[in-house]
Amino acid sequence: MSEAPQSNPEGPAYAGIGSPFVELQSVDSTNNYARQLIHAGMAQHGQVVFAHEQWAGKGQRGRQWISEKGQNMAVSILLQPISLPINRQFELSAAIALAVRQTLATYIPDELTIKWPNDLYWQDRKAGGILIENLLGSHEQSGSRWNWAIAGIGININQTEFPSDLPNPVSLKQITGKEWEPIQMARAIVTNLDLYYRELLTTGPGNIFSKYNQYLYKQGKKVKLRKDNRVFEAMINGVNENGQLETAHAIPEAFDFGTIEWVN
Repeated sequence: MSEAPQSNPEGPAYAGIGSPFVELQSVDSTNNYARQLIHAGMAQHGQVVFAHEQWAGKGQRGRQWISEKGQNMAVSILLQPISLPINRQFELSAAIALAVRQTLATYIPDELTIKWPNDLYWQDRKAGGILIENLLGSHEQSGSRWNWAIAGIGININQTEFPSDLPNPVSLKQITGKEWEPIQMARAIVTNLDLYYRELLTTGPGNIFSKYNQYLYKQGKKVKLRKDNRVFEAMINGVNENGQLETAHAIPEAFDFGTIEWVN
């Protein structure tokens, strides 16, 4: 008797994440390039855009990602999370952050954490960041549908000098004393993300949230945060299923992304 085919989380056409893998010598932003593929009707779920040089990379809150040519990893991954409702965006964000952390942990075994919502920190220094851009469309029943997510990932690999206005950057070379190949790291991240993405679709976010909080930066410690013009000290309790940072100071509070800033 032949074995029954395994169920596929995104239907029979699902081919996983990582193909095609587009390698560019130079580009303004891998996220911009990915967006252009979508608008041109040339994008595929799981497609990867890697660049050896990115000269106008994007960071959180409109900041620019500074990167020396050939020294760091700049990659964008195109995902079609159409089977996930748009109110589950943080689940995907957490899965991506865990995939990047798991990859970095093969190079940096200790003191590697995820700073909410999705920066990668070694001790108190930033080794990388993730910027997810979402494209929504219309849906007959819900009114909107999550058509695309572009996950832009930047990791400091071999760069050892950074602009003075960056408060706390660090690279793998500075941590390990060795040089590494950015494109190999990109491929490893893609492999790990495929596993986490399949887990999210098939078994749900429970284990992903548990791991995310396990590796959360400053978990159980007091930090300074800024909301509007108010700076306050609070204990980091964790991140809830809605992606809110839960804290405790005078009273317990939960904050949405974009409503508070970390104070270094």
